[in-house]
Amino acid sequence: MSRNVGVIGLGAMGLGVARSLLRAGFAVHVCDVRRDVLDAFAAEGGIACASPAELGAKCDVVVTLVVNAAQTEAVLFGDNGAAPAMKPGGVVLACATVAPGFAVELGKRIEALGLLMIDAPVSGGAAKAASGEMTMMTSGPADAYAACEDVLDAIAGKVYRLGDAHGAGSKVKIINQLLAGVHIAAAAEAMALGLREGVDPDALYDVITHSAGNSWMFENRVPHVLSGDYTPLSAVDIFVKDLGLVLDTARTSKFPLPLSAAAHQMFMMASTAGHGGEDDIAVIKIFPGIDVPKSAK
Repeated sequence: MSRNVGVIGLGAMGLGVARSLLRAGFAVHVCDVRRDVLDAFAAEGGIACASPAELGAKCDVVVTLVVNAAQTEAVLFGDNGAAPAMKPGGVVLACATVAPGFAVELGKRIEALGLLMIDAPVSGGAAKAASGEMTMMTSGPADAYAACEDVLDAIAGKVYRLGDAHGAGSKVKIINQLLAGVHIAAAAEAMALGLREGVDPDALYDVITHSAGNSWMFENRVPHVLSGDYTPLSAVDIFVKDLGLVLDTARTSKFPLPLSAAAHQMFMMASTAGHGGEDDIAVIKIFPGIDVPKSAK
């Protein structure tokens, strides 16, 4: 019989993970606040659940792919939460980007229920999630890995095991987000200057992506500017949150992060201006007159 695995949160990453598990032969139970998304996945062969508790009661492994700590708390321990409904020995893969301290406390609460947890934030975007090739920055006890190795193999191309203690995975993830956010902000600033100076935006993109100034984020995000399409894959408000976590973590040890602070302010400005739900490269809209590329007018 197929092993029962649950995915809570069918956003850009969660839907890809659920589909990867389905391809690998698991019985995939899913829960999301959007009924139409659940119905669509059920039509692909998944099993829609009305609540996290219903999902948790049926599954050996539960993967939470929600936005933040508050949503993680809600789906695991809120009304009809998954964790109390799970059978002893079950595993929670907690994949949201959260403060390391939250991951530590979450691990303690889950273990108190006789369950196992891996602190398992992810990277790679929707495309890598869809192909089962995410990068996972994980930490947790060896027993937890042993209990869900087949699940990890199905959803990730690379699983970094960063220690036995919960929180280590989250520390590495927020450092990754520091770089991601700063790189997006720098890409936006560079393109905004190019547009203001009248440089052909397509030519600028081609030059930079073949030169030393390139970054993965520049190469991946700037095409959204060139097309004038800010449909969110990862939203501005994600980096308001994630760079906030970076700064909060550093503040506890009085560690200065000047570039992170500047990038965070840029994303805050974009969000306040009404662009929080747009793709994260919409941070370029904080610059005067930069809404669409001149070549697209």
